[in-house]
Amino acid sequence: QVHVVESGGGLVQAGGSLRLSCAASGLTFSATSMGWFRQAPGKEREFVAAIGWKVAMTYYADSVKGRFTISRDNVKNTVYLQMNTLKPEDTAVYYCAAGRSFSGASRLSTDYAYWGQGTQVTVSS
Repeated sequence: QVHVVESGGGLVQAGGSLRLSCAASGLTFSATSMGWFRQAPGKEREFVAAIGWKVAMTYYADSVKGRFTISRDNVKNTVYLQMNTLKPEDTAVYYCAAGRSFSGASRLSTDYAYWGQGTQVTVSS
């Protein structure tokens, strides 16, 4: 059974930083592309960042490019999202998602098979 568990959310002031972690089990992590999505109140879930499994190519939403960094540790079966220079508009529930084995990284939520429960990130102004 696959489990995807996020951690690291919280309350931070604008301009601050947070690092989210996502631990995945029950799958071949080294062969799995991973993604981060977020959903703000009253808005649809949106893509944030993704990292491939083969050569760890990374992709970012324009709104976070240059501020957020996605990375992975295939020994710990964990993917990270380092978030710097946070803005109030980054406030959302952040979800980690795991793709199907050997599938490339994607910006589409429908390309991900497994999802975590989400972790709240709140950025105060």
